[in-house]
Amino acid sequence: MYTLEKELIVNTTKEKAWEFIRNPANLNKITPDDMAFEIVTDLPEAMFEGMLVEYRVQIPLLGKQVWVSELKHIRPFESFVDEQKIGPYKFWYHYHGIEEAEGGVKLIDRVAYVPPFGVLGKIANALFIGKTLERVFDHRESAFKQLL
Repeated sequence: MYTLEKELIVNTTKEKAWEFIRNPANLNKITPDDMAFEIVTDLPEAMFEGMLVEYRVQIPLLGKQVWVSELKHIRPFESFVDEQKIGPYKFWYHYHGIEEAEGGVKLIDRVAYVPPFGVLGKIANALFIGKTLERVFDHRESAFKQLL
């Protein structure tokens, strides 16, 4: 299993950060354009416990992939989890946290994931999956700073 952890301080309030994060449609605004990210599910303005969200996302070498996440463990103004139910990874568990911090709020991402294809997945992770995820989360950092 691999992990990715990112923390970001944004000059905003927990309320404003939560207002943005709780709307699943805003994921489009923080995803790099080259991933050809598309939300398929009709979405409400606010996530709810057990909500399933279906996306299409461009994965290098694999092409356009279906990804279905379940939103769970929602604690308003504090955290939630999205867990892949169907998608490109063998396992994907993404914790999103919001904490008070000097200068605003700290946005926390902790992802635990297992690539598909066993040994080939380990090689793919070393060659490009890990780097791609770093790039995606670096993009999110700049997007959050602009949007919040």
